[in-house]
Amino acid sequence: MTATASKALPHGRIHNFSAGPGAMPLPVLEQIKEELLHLPGARASVLEISHRSKDFDRILSETEADLRRLYGIGPDFKVAFLQGGASQQFAMVPMNFSVGKKAGYILTGAWGKKAMKEAKTVVDTQVLWTGEEKNFSSVPKPGAVNIPAGLSYIHFTSNETIQGVQFQGKPPVGEAPLVCDMSSDFLSRPVDVSRYGMIYAGAQKNIGPAGLTVALIREDMLARIPEKMSAIFKYSTHTEADSRYNTPPVFGIYAAGLVFKWMLETYGSLDKLEKANREKSALIYNAIETSGGFYKAHAEADCRSYMNVTWTLADSGLEAEFLKEAAANDLSGLEGHRSVGGMRASLYNAVPRESAEALAGFMTDFKNRKG
Repeated sequence: MTATASKALPHGRIHNFSAGPGAMPLPVLEQIKEELLHLPGARASVLEISHRSKDFDRILSETEADLRRLYGIGPDFKVAFLQGGASQQFAMVPMNFSVGKKAGYILTGAWGKKAMKEAKTVVDTQVLWTGEEKNFSSVPKPGAVNIPAGLSYIHFTSNETIQGVQFQGKPPVGEAPLVCDMSSDFLSRPVDVSRYGMIYAGAQKNIGPAGLTVALIREDMLARIPEKMSAIFKYSTHTEADSRYNTPPVFGIYAAGLVFKWMLETYGSLDKLEKANREKSALIYNAIETSGGFYKAHAEADCRSYMNVTWTLADSGLEAEFLKEAAANDLSGLEGHRSVGGMRASLYNAVPRESAEALAGFMTDFKNRKG
């Protein structure tokens, strides 16, 4: 136990820095608890109602409307609530949009690499840029991506959860539509959705429990989908059926809808939410930068993620002790991925500022005692 234990959160909850499933807003969890037996108006649990009932009609329409409001999504985009996670989209994207041409991939981390590996089973792929030589510690600098003509689409991952690198703007692209895996920074900042052909995200980082995947698809992309293809894997099947071609993840959509309302009621806009997120990460990066080399950030300074902060200790022999003492202070989920090592603090939307303050304080205290 450190000399100064971290301030406890309500209900004896831990400071949750898990990379996913990640923290959810406490008011949302409390509302789920309150409504779990009796969804208002339904006289049944949301776990029991039909996905074609009027009660779910309301949930689905409100969830989509709030998502459109948060991102300013225009009528030329379809919203689909899917299953299978981002990993299923790794295959569905090329199946739907490859149009017999090469697909370009910008690789800034493990998830982009996995997306391309899956795409290779479907379409001819081309690496447009990769940061693998430096263990994915950066994103492409301006002018570093050479984009050939004739690509069916360009795929990139906006925020790499494992390596903690994040695009601070949209990568340079040519005429090909841009497809983005936004799983770990979805709804964490404003995005001009109109500049993308498709955005997809697993829910379990920023918007709800595991099991739900959200896709924003520009209508012209749907026209590319091959006719001779299994219906369940066509995005058009799901958009035409209002995300109810088969039974959707009802509870996940319900929970995401509550999270969207929490975002709107608490922050009002994604600009304010982004400000709060950047302030949380600045606390951790400041503890790293002022440690005199005791801690070292994995990502280069111009692309450090404010969702997933990754760092190592100069003395790797202290890492196990760091994690043990952190756990004793209710600081949970800090062990880094094995490919990077060290530590990782995921600071998703629902992680309160108090948790970031507690972690930064612990890091400084640990450095002062062990450095």
